[in-house]
Amino acid sequence: MVSCIIPSRNEPYLKQTIESLLQNSTGKIEIIAVLDGYWMDDMVVSPDVHYIHLTDPIGMRGAINAGVAIANGEFILKTDAHCLFSKGYDTVLSKDCQDNMVIVPRRYALDVKNWKIEERTDNKYPIDKMYLDENLQGRPSEERNKEPIEDLQTAQGSCWFMKKDYFHFLELLDEETYGTFWQEFQEIGFKCWLSGGRVVSDTNAHYAHWHKTEGRGYTLPEREQEQTRKMIEKWKTDKVWHKQIHELSYLFDKFKKG
Repeated sequence: MVSCIIPSRNEPYLKQTIESLLQNSTGKIEIIAVLDGYWMDDMVVSPDVHYIHLTDPIGMRGAINAGVAIANGEFILKTDAHCLFSKGYDTVLSKDCQDNMVIVPRRYALDVKNWKIEERTDNKYPIDKMYLDENLQGRPSEERNKEPIEDLQTAQGSCWFMKKDYFHFLELLDEETYGTFWQEFQEIGFKCWLSGGRVVSDTNAHYAHWHKTEGRGYTLPEREQEQTRKMIEKWKTDKVWHKQIHELSYLFDKFKKG
């Protein structure tokens, strides 16, 4: 079974996201929507959908961890609360997922008004690849996968998939070290790659994501900005995590072009 975890704060499209997960699954799933400091009026009622209501918000990392804590599935899919999914995403990703692997499906832009993949005239989408810049922030590339499953340096963090046992092996998501929100996929990707695992882009499944606008969702609290900056510098210079067997240079050397 796949446990779909949705951290949510003041999200207008949570219902549509839940419905997309339900309608497009072809295997056994459960959905755990974490209402982080607000209430959802128009709930999806299904035996496969569970809600955690937090009166006082705890942040995105805490919300994801709360969902994982009650998850019954062998696999974890985390998604933002404004995403559409391809048919059979759960079956495909479960089949493709190895024990020490983090999978990121192909990403499109979401037209939320019509609830479909956004029609575009530029070459930005779909997004298969992202690379780290000098500040260890992910930047999208127009490069596409040549094979359905290829190595991926980093990702946006809006959707990722792994075995639940591997989530616990990677000791995700560390609120004390990383704070409540930022550097979600930096933590995931660095811990995976630098402990001998593999992050991959998988075009066998896709999702469409609505980009953030003001007035909803998670933001980086001002009090945590210095904390996150310090973590960026630590990854550059030290072995940060006790299960780490490679230094960060390994990851840049692996994806060095030319």
